[in-house]
Amino acid sequence: MPKKIYVGNLNYNTDEDRLADHFAQFGTVLSARIIFDRETNRSKGFGFVEMEEDEAAEAAISALNNQELDSRNLRVNEAIERERRPRDNRY
Repeated sequence: MPKKIYVGNLNYNTDEDRLADHFAQFGTVLSARIIFDRETNRSKGFGFVEMEEDEAAEAAISALNNQELDSRNLRVNEAIERERRPRDNRY
């Protein structure tokens, strides 16, 4: 079953391919997504990696938490799904 991983403290220049490659050493990466600010289109410094197997995801979390990628120590843990909030479109 796929497992989603939160990756924080990313270097603002790290791209999704680099992120996916970094996690691929532990198993199949289904997706790697960096979150960008809508207004500035700049990385927010965090993202998500989805891995095919739970065991691979757990191994990646254990091995990569607090490890360096692109001169930043990553914060890596299991992603927690948030409830979707309706957008407030009042202007």
